[in-house]
Amino acid sequence: MSRYRSTESSGAPLEGTGPAPLAPRRRTVVKAAAATVVLAGPLAAALPARAADEAPAFLHGVASGDPLPDGVLLWTRVTPTAAATPGSGLGPDTVVEWTVARDRAFTSVVAKGSVTATAAADHTVKADVRGLAPATDYWFRFSAGGTDSPAARTRTAPAADAAVAGLRFGVVSCANWEAGYFSPYRHLAARGDLDAWLHLGDYIYEYGSGEYGTRGTVVRPHAPAHEILTLADYRVRHGRYKTDPDLQALHAKAPVVAIWDDHEIANDAWSGGAENHTEGAEGPYVSRQAAAKQAYFEWMPVRPALAGTTYRRLRFGKLADLSLLDLRSFRSRQVSVGDGDVDDPDRTLTGRAQLDWLKAGLSASDTTWRLVGNSVMISPFAVGSLTAELLKPLAELLGLPGEGLALNTDQWDGYTDERRELLAHLRSNAIRNTVFLTGDIHMAWANDVPVNAGTYPLSASAATEFVVTSVTSDNLDDIVKVPEGSVSALAAPLIRAANRHVHWVDTDRHGYGVLDLTAARAQMDFYVVSSRTTPDATSAWARSYRTRSGTQKVERTYDPV
Repeated sequence: MSRYRSTESSGAPLEGTGPAPLAPRRRTVVKAAAATVVLAGPLAAALPARAADEAPAFLHGVASGDPLPDGVLLWTRVTPTAAATPGSGLGPDTVVEWTVARDRAFTSVVAKGSVTATAAADHTVKADVRGLAPATDYWFRFSAGGTDSPAARTRTAPAADAAVAGLRFGVVSCANWEAGYFSPYRHLAARGDLDAWLHLGDYIYEYGSGEYGTRGTVVRPHAPAHEILTLADYRVRHGRYKTDPDLQALHAKAPVVAIWDDHEIANDAWSGGAENHTEGAEGPYVSRQAAAKQAYFEWMPVRPALAGTTYRRLRFGKLADLSLLDLRSFRSRQVSVGDGDVDDPDRTLTGRAQLDWLKAGLSASDTTWRLVGNSVMISPFAVGSLTAELLKPLAELLGLPGEGLALNTDQWDGYTDERRELLAHLRSNAIRNTVFLTGDIHMAWANDVPVNAGTYPLSASAATEFVVTSVTSDNLDDIVKVPEGSVSALAAPLIRAANRHVHWVDTDRHGYGVLDLTAARAQMDFYVVSSRTTPDATSAWARSYRTRSGTQKVERTYDPV
């Protein structure tokens, strides 16, 4: 008989980490500080109408995540009554049953159990199911009050000692609801060949309506309309995102492995504050951070190894392990360009405990590939000879001053002592086949990760990096408001000339990646979508790059897998 264990998601707040909050660098305008408005209305208007006596409903889809060789984490939210919208705090305790089967018809059930959905956890539930077979497809669903959720597929990881011929992961980041439709999710869902998919951060955005990245036009309004600050706010925003049909479709096709970046909390978040937070006027940052984290863990199928952080490690047989980083909870405040020392050894991006954990894991790894889920770019990025016309929108995208821009201090470029330590560790311990998988910057990149960018390619490459573009969030062409491809045609050659470790950069298009692993190579296929503003956008392969085992270098390949 199969063993199983179910766990109910906790509604307990997660404590913030880091030093006392400081005043922000730029924000002077008090935004919706009175964000205690009734939140049920905006989201309820976006959900299907239901009779007062209607049975419980599953309006936010189902999901699975963090696959293990013997199990997977299942997630859903039940709406027990019409009034029990996300963030409302309303609705009765509701028993939710879950079932796992080997077939879509559920004729071969292998595990089942129940959890109780409560208002304390926003009626979200999780079941940490164990006792499953490795490298196996399963189907699951939830039930409450006679209502079944949609059925969904998930897949367990290979056994730890299994010789795995291949793995395939979807890779995405940066999905701004108001900027457009999530068609990259739909196209990944349609593939049907993914072992899992990685979300590298900015699953939601915190801004008020119309405040961020829409080319001046809100394609579809999010909820609530104001900037999210409170636990109820973050719950409503997560709930809005989970109504997207393309996102629901992808969650129903494969397990997700997710980390957060800054916008799950606030722009340019660090341990004690954020650029997009006004201390006092918008309440204490420590309270906002705790609210954001609590809502994230309620609404995401993530199994934290440590409370309050997303850093953890998964293994996929002997072929790959995946170290997932949290680059927001422990970092020192970003320095301003020209005002602070990016080389200061006392400043940290990862926090000492996480960096030591990462280094130890990379040293101990016995897999062919060492993947690192990394929310901000680790490869050095020098602006070089970009013209003023290109420098201004690039600075806007990176949230930095347009004059004298030399680097993006929100990336590893702002914490160079830790980057040197990590790359030196890879080189001195002869750790091969480390591949950083990155989001955040709203562009696609294929990079070597040099030990010394100034002398590259004469100096060594310690690792490689694939950066995926945004699902919908502004690219450079969106900021400049010019036709797609216009900026990339000018900027890409200049960026590559100033950064010889960069093999390719596309500054303009939206899309997703597909990472395919074999013992011989790790290949990223980059796909782009035809439009972010139309729900039926098509998808097309753009380029592919790979790193062959043992080389620590990227090369172009001319066919997708």
